[in-house]
Amino acid sequence: MTPSTWHPTTRAALWMGGALLSLVAMALAARHLSATLSVFQILFFRSVLGLMIISLLLNKYGWHQIRTAHLGEHLVRNISHFGGQYGWIYGIAFIPMAQVFAIEFTAPVWSALLAAVILGERLTLPRIVSVVLGLTGVFIIVRPDTGAVHPAALAVLLGSVAFSLSYVMTKKLSPVSTPLSILFYMSLIQLPLGLVPSVMHWVTPTLVQVPLILLAGSMGLITHYCLARAMKLADATVVIPMDFLRLPLIAVVGAAFYGEPLQGLLFVGAACILGGNLYSIVAERRRAADKATQA
Repeated sequence: MTPSTWHPTTRAALWMGGALLSLVAMALAARHLSATLSVFQILFFRSVLGLMIISLLLNKYGWHQIRTAHLGEHLVRNISHFGGQYGWIYGIAFIPMAQVFAIEFTAPVWSALLAAVILGERLTLPRIVSVVLGLTGVFIIVRPDTGAVHPAALAVLLGSVAFSLSYVMTKKLSPVSTPLSILFYMSLIQLPLGLVPSVMHWVTPTLVQVPLILLAGSMGLITHYCLARAMKLADATVVIPMDFLRLPLIAVVGAAFYGEPLQGLLFVGAACILGGNLYSIVAERRRAADKATQA
């Protein structure tokens, strides 16, 4: 039996395994690099590597894809995506990696709110429930009532909001731009955003750091590719719980490599966020199916 004959859910699980391992590898590489390189410099190297890879693909599939009449949308998408990446790597450097991953789960919550404002999508009851559960989860994870919120946790939270804006803009660009075009402008626009601040405090990477830079730069693209393949093979209600496995995985990695504590409340908060996301997806799918039946 060849992999192509396996059940789609099994193949989706394997692609999700690749996505999770790639994401963990990227987090570990970013943690090590952040000890000596600035976040801006790490993002600059990621953009350079991404631009090289996408350029090779465009050489094969055609540079005509980068023609666009939507440069403004690309700018908004990539400035926000850059902010999201900055918050994510800054968080990886200063707080437990499991906390970073848990807070990142709130991106769909902010996406629902921003889609209502930018795309005019209705804020339905399931989405409102998702928002409420998401905010509850954030409160449990960040615990502002203790009065000891680390600035990096706030940076990750703001980064999650920025990521959600980039997701909404991606949705707006997808009908008029190819995936390669979106990725090309992502690397092209974000390259100077990382380079200019890096020049002021430039640190020349050592030979030992070069593999880590290549790892951090390539794993992001591999993660997105694996996620896309998994979503194509299985429903979101199957893929999202698999994606949730990144939290216990990174928690174990953080405990093993950095002695980071395993916090029960963090998993409770993440479960609230995940539950809200799944409820919203299931309810929206059911509503769409009912409309199709009535039609």
